[in-house]
Amino acid sequence: MLEAMVVVAVLALLVAIFLPALMSHGGRVQLINCVNNLKQVGLAYRIWAGDHSNKYPMAMSVTNGGTLELMRSPDAWKTYLVMSNELSAPIILFCPQDVERRRAATNFSDDLKNHISYFIGQDATVDNPNALLSGDDHFLIKGLPVRPGVIEVTSNTPIVWSSSRHVEKETHFWVFSTRTSYGYIGLGDGSVQAIKDSNLSIQIAQTGIATNRLAIP
Repeated sequence: MLEAMVVVAVLALLVAIFLPALMSHGGRVQLINCVNNLKQVGLAYRIWAGDHSNKYPMAMSVTNGGTLELMRSPDAWKTYLVMSNELSAPIILFCPQDVERRRAATNFSDDLKNHISYFIGQDATVDNPNALLSGDDHFLIKGLPVRPGVIEVTSNTPIVWSSSRHVEKETHFWVFSTRTSYGYIGLGDGSVQAIKDSNLSIQIAQTGIATNRLAIP
């Protein structure tokens, strides 16, 4: 009886030690997928611009195949629709940790609406390597979740990430000691940066744009 209790206690201890590591491994796989998604989105923008006078869809009129007139409407998400050939698959626009949307679109059609995890940087240009081109859209402004539509942010905007998607957990044994929210942002130079709340305003300031307009699909 005593031996059995010892075995159970040892197993419980091993689970307590290794379970967080196993969970974080699964989380890391999802994070890698999210980073890869945004890299592919950035590449799709570049390829599209290369075929359209070096302009992104949000800077080109609808009559010329872009989405300029749609950026302040509920149809801003169509920016990703017009890049369907460059994106190749709609799953690229879905973050695996997006628990609010839950699934990716099945195809490039109206099903894409409400199944996009990444914002659209309305003011991004091919000439600005620090522009906010795309990225996670789980923002809070003044403590409230952003809604679909255009948000305007400056370095003074009280904007942070919500805890609904990416959360960093610092562990000590089996106790979670701290939880820090962060997100990924794709920049104009093609890089993808992991940005914590404390650096979000700094990243916004580095764009060189006084007011950054981000379309939330």
